[in-house]
Amino acid sequence: MTSDAVQRLADTVGIEGTGRGLPFTPVFPFLLRLIPCTARSLLRVRFTGLSRISKTGPLILAGNHTSHVDPLMKILGSRRTLRFLTKKEHFKALGLRQVMTWTGQIETDRQAGAGDALSRAVDILQCGSPMGLFPEGTRSRNQAPPFLQRGKTGIARLAATFPDLPVHPIAIKGSRDMLAPRSSKISLFAKVTMHIGEEVTWREWLLHPDGGAYDSEKIAVVVTLDEQDRMAELGGLYRRFTDQFIESIRALGAP
Repeated sequence: MTSDAVQRLADTVGIEGTGRGLPFTPVFPFLLRLIPCTARSLLRVRFTGLSRISKTGPLILAGNHTSHVDPLMKILGSRRTLRFLTKKEHFKALGLRQVMTWTGQIETDRQAGAGDALSRAVDILQCGSPMGLFPEGTRSRNQAPPFLQRGKTGIARLAATFPDLPVHPIAIKGSRDMLAPRSSKISLFAKVTMHIGEEVTWREWLLHPDGGAYDSEKIAVVVTLDEQDRMAELGGLYRRFTDQFIESIRALGAP
């Protein structure tokens, strides 16, 4: 009964996708074979917890963001066709646009609001594709540690839409030393580490006493609330999930 209740809640509050397909990525499989081996031999990059990442099916790798090389670190580590929600400005520069297109990244318009971006994220996951996500919403603006900022609740809303989706906390250290914000100078000798934490699903978190602490009866009550009261109740859950997830990233060593 509890399992049915969690799915019923997801059906009630889940985000709808746009129905648009994903970009074709004929180059990405080749790059995944060539770049990781080359990069690992040239760069001082180390990964821990790689065995936790499933080789198939949708998932979210969500971590801290201090440098433009962070998406590359996730791709190198996972060796999967990771898709990111990328602001449209990255699709304007010649050369960079081709890279974004060839690797299947999803162009989003921040002026359109978070709803459009989350709907495109749903498209990614419904297609069975893994995605990379930065819960902070953007690269850290802090000029000194701690760099980790408060997370936005989009990650919780996506998790609630797909209650059995694996969501992994990721901590990346040293990427800012490799490529600092507003700098074009890359240090190939910088040491970068990426730690992959244990997966969490919305279902597990919602029912756990240290998470949402819900049961089937409480879920049933939330489902029957009017929309305004339901969103207020869920807003508190989304914030708690996000805050705890950010703390998981911090505990893995995110600076």
